[in-house]
Amino acid sequence: MSSLEPPFDAPLSRQVRRRQQVRRKRLRRTIIVASSVVLVLVVIAGGGYLYALYRFHQIHKDKVNGLVAETPNKPINILLIGENCRYCLNGKQAAAFGSASQVGGNRSDVTMILHLDPATHTASVVSIPRDTFVPIPGTTNANRVDDALNKSPSELVKTVEDDFGVPINHFVGLNFDTFQNVVNSLGGINMYFPDPVKDAYSGLNIPNAGCHHLNGTQALAVVRARHMYYYSGGQWYYDPTGDISRIHRDHEFLKVLAASVRGRLSNPLTVNSLLGSIAPNLQIDQKFGLNELISLALSFHNVNPSSVPTATLPVFEVPGNFAYRGASGYGAVVFPVAPSDFSVIRKQLGLPTPAVVPGTTVSVLNGSGVNQQATQTGDALTQLGFDVTNVGDATQASSPAETIVYYTPRYQAQAEALTAHLTGNVVMGELPTLPSGTDLQVVTGTYLSVSTPSSGSSGASGAGAASSSSGSTSTASNASSVPSTDVTPATEPLPSYDPRACPAGMAVTPVS
Repeated sequence: MSSLEPPFDAPLSRQVRRRQQVRRKRLRRTIIVASSVVLVLVVIAGGGYLYALYRFHQIHKDKVNGLVAETPNKPINILLIGENCRYCLNGKQAAAFGSASQVGGNRSDVTMILHLDPATHTASVVSIPRDTFVPIPGTTNANRVDDALNKSPSELVKTVEDDFGVPINHFVGLNFDTFQNVVNSLGGINMYFPDPVKDAYSGLNIPNAGCHHLNGTQALAVVRARHMYYYSGGQWYYDPTGDISRIHRDHEFLKVLAASVRGRLSNPLTVNSLLGSIAPNLQIDQKFGLNELISLALSFHNVNPSSVPTATLPVFEVPGNFAYRGASGYGAVVFPVAPSDFSVIRKQLGLPTPAVVPGTTVSVLNGSGVNQQATQTGDALTQLGFDVTNVGDATQASSPAETIVYYTPRYQAQAEALTAHLTGNVVMGELPTLPSGTDLQVVTGTYLSVSTPSSGSSGASGAGAASSSSGSTSTASNASSVPSTDVTPATEPLPSYDPRACPAGMAVTPVS
């Protein structure tokens, strides 16, 4: 002990005691302040989560069957739909868009697959045109893909999974009200219109070129426009590509909308208004949990909306008023186009092409009436390593007719491998059963050819064989290609008259 320190039991001076009391008071204040800060942080964090939980409970949860379970840290696919349900609307909206008695059913005007990759923090979007004519899961019938929602979200999920081989992990749906409320909660949205445009069906009417401020109703008219006219050089012109042009406009609009949302996330009042407008009318599948939604938001909040690649499945526009199995009145429909469609799916969604499994049994039926088509298609599939066990005829369902590769659930990968070698209007379809001893059944369509290895090739049993068409030949009898002038592109620049993001610094005016 130092000679300057008093013994433990020595009485302390008044000055020393005063200094110790001051130190104790300061320590107590420090503890109180620190505890208060921690308490505030806990309250904020807990309140934020409780607020998110409150909004999450407002969201409508759909029981969606057939969703594929996620793999941790692996990409996920979310099926995004914009439905045209009229019975979901209030009286004011029904007056604007038609009542349930005027426009029955519930169809998916917009069908998009959002692909999110947590490893790269990247996103991509693939759209399926609403009029794409595809097999109805579990049956040998077909209809437009948008009609699947009439039955249920589960049916639409299964249609996309079965017919295009895309695993769907989650489902998210918006209706007219939700869309308009989102735009209005942002205080509107700005878009640049290079030319005046109008669409009497959707209500779109932009009389002057320029950067315009749109409210929710006006924005909805933009994304719904499928019969659009644009004014150029003193006269009005019709955009003849209908739904395909609408999809491209929707892709552009979503990028503008996402950028607008991203720029306002720092304002808690805007965030509250945005969540309040979305939650009550939003539909998600029952497995989409709050923690996962928060995790996705945190993982992808830095994604630049303008850099997200978008694509539309190429389709063949069937001319005239389509008739199917003797019934007319289907109107305008489009057919899938192989191999373009499946190439887009594999590229945008990161899906592999399965290799042909030698010995897979295949039945080939002529569904087009083209002379000897089933026989020569069967010969070509044999060269690829398939075991063709039967060749015959099927009733022609339409003219032109699609090629459909039917499979039972165990053989989807083999169906994808076979489809990768087909060119034409080709789509897959799942059936609960096929004839005994048959793994796959190909019903041929009007436009069909089979890509086979060139002479000297070792066949298609290798890992990369299913996607190889080097030195391929067209082997189907009287094979003819889908008219290229009637096939829509997967991607293309916006036409000069389509709306887009406003140039920086341009004055914004409301729609007059």
